[in-house]
Amino acid sequence: MGASAPGKGVSFSHSATMLVDAVPALAQIATIEAQSFRQLPSPDITIDDLLALAQEINSRLDDGVRGVVVTQGTDTIEESAFVIDRLVHKDAPVVFTGAMRNPTMPGPDGPSNLHHAVITALDQQVRGIGTVVVMNDEIHAARYVQKLHTTSPAAFHSSPGGPIGWVMEGGAHIVTRPGGRFPLDVPISGPPVRVARLTAGLDEDGTLVDLAVQAGFGGIVIDATGGGHVPSAMVSALERAVQKIPVVFASRTRHGETMQNTYDFSGAETDLLARGLIGGGWLGGIRARVLLTLLLRAGAGRDEIAQIFDNWRYPFGR
Repeated sequence: MGASAPGKGVSFSHSATMLVDAVPALAQIATIEAQSFRQLPSPDITIDDLLALAQEINSRLDDGVRGVVVTQGTDTIEESAFVIDRLVHKDAPVVFTGAMRNPTMPGPDGPSNLHHAVITALDQQVRGIGTVVVMNDEIHAARYVQKLHTTSPAAFHSSPGGPIGWVMEGGAHIVTRPGGRFPLDVPISGPPVRVARLTAGLDEDGTLVDLAVQAGFGGIVIDATGGGHVPSAMVSALERAVQKIPVVFASRTRHGETMQNTYDFSGAETDLLARGLIGGGWLGGIRARVLLTLLLRAGAGRDEIAQIFDNWRYPFGR
């Protein structure tokens, strides 16, 4: 995005070719084919868009390209990267990047981030890791990365493992390789599935849970408090919901994982599991919702969904 008119905010202005041409150093390290696959605000990206993108990436990798760089708005980059990480199973690097400072601001970071993303995509060390996100000189695994600040160039952090590497002096330095890839096969066509994400807090009841079921949502993710707890007033509605659709509880803290057998009260993790809810493990509500959506689109049943979420309780693979 760039300036549209004096006194107005930034909007669409740069094609993929323009982004590449704005970083002359790229021509010295790679032959790049630039494609404007979509041009839309990142909150408008859909699962259908990402399924089509995964298909395009797989096609390009089959044609022998060494790596793929995807640029998009940073608002939803952690979701997009997580989806592509599930859907692109090849070893060649897929690197997401973006910019926190747009071109109208002093010191825009987009050119540097793009340069570092291409460096990372070319590096043999990155093969086999899966999708990564490169921002602010750091390399993050798609499964871990989170945007935790609205404007800072250092907005992106990874939990629980931290960045897996960094870019320095023209090279990618990988210090941690996540275990396991956890791939999914999701059909490109087919009816969309809606998954509601609701946040638990003080004085919440089950009204929104009941409304989500009545509205035809295919699944629900609850951003629970602490290690996976909700007010007792929500419990009856959640128990009704699990009779019809899968319900996953994650932690709204975004760090750590949901508990399994520590607390024992109405609405505690032991109670929710006993009533048929599925623990999200260390996946926060954002990723849990995306994963549940993909699983439902792939036709997974409740038992398969529970097993896959159980696999994700082990963030470094097993």
